[in-house]
Amino acid sequence: MTEIAAETIDVEDVETPPEQTFADLGVAEPIVAALAESGITTPFPIQALTLPVALTGADIIGQAKTGTGKTLGFGIPLLQRAVGPDEGATQIEGRAPQALVVVPTRELAQQVAEDLRTASTKRNLSIITIYGGKDFDPQLAALRAGVDVVVGTPGRLLDLYGRRALRLDRVNTAVFDEADEMLDLGFLPDVERIVDALPAHRQTMLFSATMPGPVISLARRYMNRPTHIRAQDPDDHTKTAKNTKQYVYRAHAMDKSEMVARLLQAEGRERTIIFARTKRTADRLAEELVDRGFNARPLHGDLNQQMRERALKAFREHKVDVLVATDVAARGIDIDDVTHVINYQCPDDEKTYVHRIGRTGRAGNTGIAVTFVDWDDMPRWRLISKALDLGLDEPVETYSTSPHFYEDLRIPAGTKGRLRRRKPAAGQEVDGETGAEVPRRSGSRRRSSEGRGDRSRDGGRAGAERSGDSAGSGDRPRRNRRRTRRGKPQGRASRAEGGREG
Repeated sequence: MTEIAAETIDVEDVETPPEQTFADLGVAEPIVAALAESGITTPFPIQALTLPVALTGADIIGQAKTGTGKTLGFGIPLLQRAVGPDEGATQIEGRAPQALVVVPTRELAQQVAEDLRTASTKRNLSIITIYGGKDFDPQLAALRAGVDVVVGTPGRLLDLYGRRALRLDRVNTAVFDEADEMLDLGFLPDVERIVDALPAHRQTMLFSATMPGPVISLARRYMNRPTHIRAQDPDDHTKTAKNTKQYVYRAHAMDKSEMVARLLQAEGRERTIIFARTKRTADRLAEELVDRGFNARPLHGDLNQQMRERALKAFREHKVDVLVATDVAARGIDIDDVTHVINYQCPDDEKTYVHRIGRTGRAGNTGIAVTFVDWDDMPRWRLISKALDLGLDEPVETYSTSPHFYEDLRIPAGTKGRLRRRKPAAGQEVDGETGAEVPRRSGSRRRSSEGRGDRSRDGGRAGAERSGDSAGSGDRPRRNRRRTRRGKPQGRASRAEGGREG
């Protein structure tokens, strides 16, 4: 590998003390206390190596995939350098941002900001997210009010900078996360424009799972003798899945949805992400799974930002346990306890495969990745298997009734692809969006619907009574309607009158 740093440290080559704490690494007490309240007391290996260097203000290149704990590796140093409004920040003109984190996707921006807020609950710091797909006004108002840390995507950051609403001249710590993804999405020129707008004297931290040429050039141009910390050998793709058990089946297109439905009932299956190649497939499969009784939501680029945020929020809060996503939409999903990943359609290449299955087996957890390969996709799959040295070039032909399918994935015998509809427990009702049971609210929709039903039944009886009246069986007098034509009466009465006149 081409060396791009003054020093390179591999996480696998360094042993960290098992009882090491954040305080041992030089983290300030308010941050240590905030993390402890959230149950975070022991640093991950990449944090244990990154923090001692980053807290000195040195530049860092962190080479690690999502899910290794790198967010706190760069987040703690930038929070520790930031000065809150009650700590003298009013001396900074207009409370312009002191730290900037640039990420490729909206979802990742939200996740990073949430992690930073978790670590800063004991301090009065303003942390905001800036990304496209939302109104400018709330973001402009937040910037005018004064902020300490900004997390955002390149396009909207540049837009607000061009409007002179976002100041970058006071930034002392800049972080560029998932640089290789920003390269893939075409954001690298925007990133360079952002770097050019930053002060010359600053700390810069760049994180990337891989180090393609343009990312290396970016690091060499804008960083000052950085320390390169590698969480794994970037050339060994199989290491990214060492905590993930991989299964690959040759499946028939007409049977795959049934296989998915039975797999979702496997023992130990909790939150699950299903990857589809197209938005239409994601929508169709999610709709079918809901019809089969599962709590599923689609996630793809055609959904507006509010719908995407609601889907991810429901997934994080366990209101929805199945996401059917396309590759682009899933780039920012940073959730540690996903137990299963299902490749409903074969990935395009080995990089996409590694990215997909990397959504499970994260942060020390184990996971299961299942890939369905159509007959037409066999040539593509063989290339992926050989590139990653998986030894799975010829997946076994498998159907939803195949015994080995049940045995491999611990699917209970007799499982069918449709859940039984069960009535909600006492005091509960079914959420109309997620299908989950929630406490019944006073004046709930269920009660309202019952009321409507009672009224409709009453209305039906009233209608029957009126029908009886019209037949002469009730007490009300019969109403005679006179037919007219062009304002003149018709029927027997008019004819009788006409006869009398004649």
